[in-house]
Amino acid sequence: MTSTAYTSRDTPESIPRLFVEAWANRDADTLASLFDDDAEFVNVTGLWWRDRKAIRDAHAYGFERIFGASTLQIAQTKVKSLSADVAVVHAKFRLTGQTAVGGVDRPAPRTTLFSFVVHRTAGEWSCASAHNTDVIPRMETNVVGDDGVLRPVSYRRP
Repeated sequence: MTSTAYTSRDTPESIPRLFVEAWANRDADTLASLFDDDAEFVNVTGLWWRDRKAIRDAHAYGFERIFGASTLQIAQTKVKSLSADVAVVHAKFRLTGQTAVGGVDRPAPRTTLFSFVVHRTAGEWSCASAHNTDVIPRMETNVVGDDGVLRPVSYRRP
């Protein structure tokens, strides 16, 4: 891990920027500090972490086993203000360098879309809830076949 001066939390957009900075440093403590004590986080497979410690522990494990050599970049961010002190921040991320697993020697880059629900407390922005979704191009939904395997599908394409 490299020491870094992290972005300040002065705008809603600072939350995804800080998330990426903490990711780059494999810094689960700083990443978790972006979240309220009782924050909730749903990952791309539907795992649901229900407090800051669980979010921290899950990301520490991820940095150790899954994302140790990965790069996370912000491709797009959009803020929808709900009040002066509450906003929803959507951030599209690109993830590269995930660890090989299950016969996939070089996992391809992935795009994910985060929804962060953020609020301002004592002048700083904090995250109350986050939801991460894999973006699967040209697909509309998922189905589970008789074999129990989840597959992305499009009803528009044969």
